[in-house]
Amino acid sequence: MNGEDDQLLANLIAQGAVVDGDLIAVGQRWAIHATIAYGGEILVAEYDSIEQACIALAGTPPNPRDPPAAHPTTPPTKPALEETAMSIAPSPTKAPVMFVHGLWLHASSWTPWVERFAAAGYRANAPAWPGEAATVEATRADAEAQAGHGIDDVVEHHAALIAELDQPPILIGHSFGGTIVERLLSSGLGAAGIAIDAAPIKGVLPVPISALRSAFPVLKNPANSRRSVALTAEQFRYGFGNAIPQEESDELWERWAIPSPGRPIFQSATANFTPHSQAKVDTDNDDRGPLLLIAGGQDHTVPESVTKSTLKQYKHSDATTELVELPDRGHSLVIDHGWTEVADACLAWLAGHDL
Repeated sequence: MNGEDDQLLANLIAQGAVVDGDLIAVGQRWAIHATIAYGGEILVAEYDSIEQACIALAGTPPNPRDPPAAHPTTPPTKPALEETAMSIAPSPTKAPVMFVHGLWLHASSWTPWVERFAAAGYRANAPAWPGEAATVEATRADAEAQAGHGIDDVVEHHAALIAELDQPPILIGHSFGGTIVERLLSSGLGAAGIAIDAAPIKGVLPVPISALRSAFPVLKNPANSRRSVALTAEQFRYGFGNAIPQEESDELWERWAIPSPGRPIFQSATANFTPHSQAKVDTDNDDRGPLLLIAGGQDHTVPESVTKSTLKQYKHSDATTELVELPDRGHSLVIDHGWTEVADACLAWLAGHDL
């Protein structure tokens, strides 16, 4: 990358984007693989040059010496950025992918997944939850912006985003994000769903001790249903990082952990005693898209027995529901050093269903 390219990237960053740009070889040409964090979402696209990326994603002129009239420097609105990134994605024939994170991880933790799926030809994004700020730091600084939001709030938020897409997306969620995926898919709002270590839905009966201990930072105080709750590094280590080295767990906590609303935990914990629980999923729907459940065998937060019980809830549906077990993985499986194994398993499953 030459000096002028460096200046263009600097201009892009100055205009409010967070950029991870790498020049990569594509056939006989060079391309910029730009990851843009803008407005709480992650947008990935590939461009013939760094100049083109700057123009498309932030309105930066291709040459700093060109007159402003020919190359406007005012960044477009967030919807315009989304439209640009989606329109130049590698394969318009593939369904878009929407990643849904769970409690205590920021939306940007999906960034490596977005990049990997973009490289495989998918249009991908990772929306924030209601009240979640654009960065980890900003979310930590305004934790109560998420307070009080429940499962329905998050489902409706993502449903509104899906309505703006040109076709139903592939939905991939982790933890409570997996529960959100199940709700959306059962409502006919997705082409397919992948729920990774998904939180329990109504009807799931096993409540392992490790799951109770993982949820205790929230459940210990009923007032937390109206608050946002953060995990300490030690609590994160038990709930997320028990299957990885301590040092890696601490690094992941520092990089991605955010306070999250306590209400979904209470809603899930009381689902089997609540007639109209927000954790209820229409598991009998025969017309939904295929669903893959992924279980981490070492997961403390959502033990494997919970995911297997979730699978049983779909026994009366003729729609495809499948299970993949990863025996040595904990709840950090989507962000730790082995995340590519999980991502590639998802890609292989999608390919097997012609998605």
